[in-house]
Amino acid sequence: MPDLPYPRILVKVSGEALMGSEPFGLHPPTVARIARELVAARALGCEVAVVVGGGNILRGARVAGEDLDRSTADHMGMLATVMNCLALEAAIEKAGEPARTLSAIPMPTVCEPYARQPAMRHLRRGRVVLLAGGTGNPYFTTDTGAVLRAAELDCDAVLKATTVDGVYSADPKLDPNATRYERLTHDQALAYDLKVMDAAAFALAREAALPIIVFSIREPGAIVAAAKGEGRVTVVSP
Repeated sequence: MPDLPYPRILVKVSGEALMGSEPFGLHPPTVARIARELVAARALGCEVAVVVGGGNILRGARVAGEDLDRSTADHMGMLATVMNCLALEAAIEKAGEPARTLSAIPMPTVCEPYARQPAMRHLRRGRVVLLAGGTGNPYFTTDTGAVLRAAELDCDAVLKATTVDGVYSADPKLDPNATRYERLTHDQALAYDLKVMDAAAFALAREAALPIIVFSIREPGAIVAAAKGEGRVTVVSP
């Protein structure tokens, strides 16, 4: 294994990142670009797991309401993540790297059901492992699911790909005076109520002593740079 700061990484990609310039769904050139970046991270020598959100298709918490209970809405959102993972799996394979989708919601005619040991075997054999279906339970975000899977799979870091270049004290798109952080502790992220990830995800990362590397997916080569411990990032660590 090369001398990398994070030999095994879990990359969290939002569903919205897959939309590219589209208002909804998937933008194939953007999916292909992200796939190439994941393949480039594998080429460094990293073992790569990926969790993808479903917000480009459906976000459970948003559609839940009087006519649709939260549990049903969240399960619909989990199914959206399966579709996104299958699209990204196909793009990764087209880019020349083997990939496998494992779903927390069993659907064996579509992909493998998630279990820790098969996922570990795929990682050790050099495959990019796409983890679909969230945690398999309602009321948990894909951010929490990403940290949970990273802890389960003995990952060295969670790489959180967002639309901004790190963690800010407020939304920099809305507040020009927002402060950008270079480094934070998990305790600070929780105390400051920072919204880049939900509190459950930060709390679980603190318990597992997992660093979270936050960067912009819009910056070409950002996944590889973050995997190497470089680039414009915010590091949230113990």
